[in-house]
Amino acid sequence: MGFYNGYEQKFLNLKSIMSWYTVKHPFAIEPAVIKYIMEVWGFVKKPIAVTLDPQGKVLCPNALNMMWIWGNSAFPFSSEKEESFWKVEAWTLELLVDRLEPNLPTWVSQQKVVCFYGGVQMEWIESFTTATKGVAKALDIGLEMVYVGKNNAKERVKKITGLIKEKQLSHAWEDENVWFFWNRLESMLYSKTQHGKTIENDVIKQEVMTMLAYDGSENGWAVFFTGSDEMVRANGEKVLSSMKSFDEWEKLAKQMGFIPALRKHLDGITDDHHCTRLILPGNGGGIPERVQCAECGRPMEMYFMYRCCVE
Repeated sequence: MGFYNGYEQKFLNLKSIMSWYTVKHPFAIEPAVIKYIMEVWGFVKKPIAVTLDPQGKVLCPNALNMMWIWGNSAFPFSSEKEESFWKVEAWTLELLVDRLEPNLPTWVSQQKVVCFYGGVQMEWIESFTTATKGVAKALDIGLEMVYVGKNNAKERVKKITGLIKEKQLSHAWEDENVWFFWNRLESMLYSKTQHGKTIENDVIKQEVMTMLAYDGSENGWAVFFTGSDEMVRANGEKVLSSMKSFDEWEKLAKQMGFIPALRKHLDGITDDHHCTRLILPGNGGGIPERVQCAECGRPMEMYFMYRCCVE
């Protein structure tokens, strides 16, 4: 019987494509070391990268968060370096999208409104993109729309991406970009949580949790940006109804601009009945103690969910 019923070959295959050192064989790791890695470093299933200095002192319990957010510029990947990056960071389009959208600098220079949206309900996507393009045409403003999928729904997103491209509804990212986008957002949340940032005093953490909560609701969502870092976001139901009822805020949009007018219109929509969920991996490196609802701001109740997902 082979090592773990064939896992040895999988291990060797992965080892052959890695550009860093690996142990020669998993059995070379002492049980006490495995126990330490799992209990002290918190490794369960999701990959972690613990960085050490030349003397073997831990610099950061999980530097993967930094790597996903800032790349090699965060070297030597210490907790101090991570803290220094957050001190100068702001909630901007560049932080959210990073280098995932190559056309972004051009769109910003052309002063276009950029809309990133997600979800897996095709009917909503068609209605939303069509209505939003109609609003942009009525206001004679440049608009670019980009579909960024949904977290942990690879096959559904792949199917919808194909339909979006076929019907020419908007731009749509490939699988790798979708995965990286959502992974970066989760990394931002865990990084902030590791540094003890609360949602009450941290705008970036609040916005990241709102985005993840939108994604967890199973419904659509959208966020609009301009080059001047003006931003407005909303869940799918609100933003679609706003686009369809554009005649109610058209005059305001022509006076104060698309994003300020949309924000004001959205603020006037009351939604007494809503369900907001924030779904996080159970071993992601720290769970926020207090989470506010993205819609009403009230504290959310915590539940446990067990999920087997083939995607």
